[in-house]
Amino acid sequence: MSTATAVARPGAVLADLLPSPRLSASLGGASTRVRDAALVVGGAALTGLAAQLSVPVPGSPVPVTGQTFAALLVGTALGARRGFLSLALYAAVGVAGVPWFADGKSGAGMVSFGYILGMLLASALVGALARRGADRSPLRMAGTMILGEAVIYAVGVPYLALAAHMSASAAIAAGLTPFLIGDALKAVLAMGALPAAWKFAGKR
Repeated sequence: MSTATAVARPGAVLADLLPSPRLSASLGGASTRVRDAALVVGGAALTGLAAQLSVPVPGSPVPVTGQTFAALLVGTALGARRGFLSLALYAAVGVAGVPWFADGKSGAGMVSFGYILGMLLASALVGALARRGADRSPLRMAGTMILGEAVIYAVGVPYLALAAHMSASAAIAAGLTPFLIGDALKAVLAMGALPAAWKFAGKR
């Protein structure tokens, strides 16, 4: 499929613009599966790398990191299925012991692990919205990011309250309020980057 065809086709996401590797004709759709597997692994690696961009928040066990932004970009660019699989791989490998959660941590014992679970759902949501064209205009992209972030907090904050034995108000103060300005900046970045990527692809 050419880039122009993918740009024009409804339901396409940015990852669909990437060509599949050329394999022998006898392998049929294996080339697409190879590409999808590479995208899933690459998305997990990107999220793990972004998680190392970590800044502690005074009074909160949850740092500011780049992983939420990366997770939402992965979901948007890859689509719901591949985005979910990518974040599932990130979570599973981290639980298995690879230290690529925030601050180089691993395992499921962190009080902030709920945010990672929220990223799984959020990546699927933003990926589904991207299939409907939500990443092709700035305002819709901003709304998509906000919805994705809301899903992450909807899972992460209650999990934090339970795991850290906090009240609901304390969990909100520690796990939501300090991050709102940063999340607004992420939405602004995304509303510029993703629609611009589509425009660039359409001109090629």
